Amino acid sequence: MNKRPADIRVFSIISALLLCVFLWAGPCPLRAVTTPDIHSPEDSRVSLLEDREYFPAFMKAIHNAKAEIVMSFFLFKTNGYRKSYTDRLLAELVRAAERGVKIRIILEEGAGTRDSQVDKNNRETAARLEGKGIDVRFDSPHTTTHTKVAVIDRKYIFLGSHNLTNSALKYNHELSVFIDSPSMAMETLKYINSLYK
Repeated sequence: MNKRPADIRVFSIISALLLCVFLWAGPCPLRAVTTPDIHSPEDSRVSLLEDREYFPAFMKAIHNAKAEIVMSFFLFKTNGYRKSYTDRLLAELVRAAERGVKIRIILEEGAGTRDSQVDKNNRETAARLEGKGIDVRFDSPHTTTHTKVAVIDRKYIFLGSHNLTNSALKYNHELSVFIDSPSMAMETLKYINSLYK
């Protein structure tokens, strides 16, 4: 006996719902994947930084830094204009260094690859920072370092999609998080330190 089209649709919907319930409740190979330790809420506070919210939050954190700033970015593009977002960020880092904050920055080395413009921009910024006594290093030329992360005073983490470019800080749709977590900050520092040549 032939089923009517309406019956076939109802049967398909019910089958799809049952499959979803089975995958959600029953054994599933994806559930076997182990996830890293999630820290308890008592140890951390997380805030989203959408689009242009990142820049003032990051500037304030650098301004308030007491002892250490460690950063790893794919791209830090300054242009020598005092009013540009990235040059204002550079100036805030210099002020932090002048008051005794230890600053280490690792940037992507893209020389000889399709990212040679990235390398050029990063080296120009590195020269400006190093001229003010800030420690800047480059990653291995054999691996792309696509991180956008900063750890401040071994407690505060900025992590997400924002590169340090005027486009990312002022115009693009970007999404990052601010994390207040000493234990996660130490894990993040361990990772960043592993990137140094």
